Amino acid sequence: MNDAQWALVEPFVRGNPVGPQPVLHSRREVLNAILYVSRTGVQWRYLPHDFPDWQSVYSYFRQWKKDGTLKLLHDTLRGKVRTKAGRQPQPTAGILDSQSVKSDVQAETRGYDANKKVKGRKRHLLVDTLGLVLVAWLSSADVQDRDASAAVLPLAAEQFPTLQKVWADAGYEGPRVQRIAQHAGVEVEIVKRSDTTPGFVVQAKRWIVERTFGWLSRERRLARDYERKEESSEAFVYLGMVRLMLGRLA
Repeated sequence: MNDAQWALVEPFVRGNPVGPQPVLHSRREVLNAILYVSRTGVQWRYLPHDFPDWQSVYSYFRQWKKDGTLKLLHDTLRGKVRTKAGRQPQPTAGILDSQSVKSDVQAETRGYDANKKVKGRKRHLLVDTLGLVLVAWLSSADVQDRDASAAVLPLAAEQFPTLQKVWADAGYEGPRVQRIAQHAGVEVEIVKRSDTTPGFVVQAKRWIVERTFGWLSRERRLARDYERKEESSEAFVYLGMVRLMLGRLA
């Protein structure tokens, strides 16, 4: 991070000790190391010696993941990016989709997505019309999109009272999703592919969430799900977006 980016981040990690021991490492260097892991996909134990020792870096990552620091940082930066783009901090519309990725054998939850022929985990993302992540929910790859909507939509309605409309693909079509959406106070509109047009066609609104998946895939830690716990996978989604939003703000 450059100085301007650190100025945006520093209030969230200042005075947040991991334990009773004195602070031995600059939190800026610790966060740089965590972002390095996200960007390069390197294992914690193989962090370059320029950074603090990997045990300390991982301890901070674990603590910030558990106490919500990373999500709070992510959500605050998203509001700043929306404001800079001339939008209100809270969204009124979003796009919902999922991405199945292979996971490591040590993952606590794994499943087989028969449609994508992928054994691993599934990332269910709700993004705003700028492609910024609103809700990230992780599951095993065998969880159907319709079933995941029972977790994502109520969570979105709780966190974003202004949310009114969500676009989704045919995987979310059906009376069950409509009942969930109605209960959450959100309108879900299904954007279907054309049956007459061959090949790849950009779908209205839906391309926005696909672009977000492309952004996240540039983080090598997210090219495959290497995490044992779903909470860690979710944290790296937020870290990938934090890096992107810091670049836009500073």
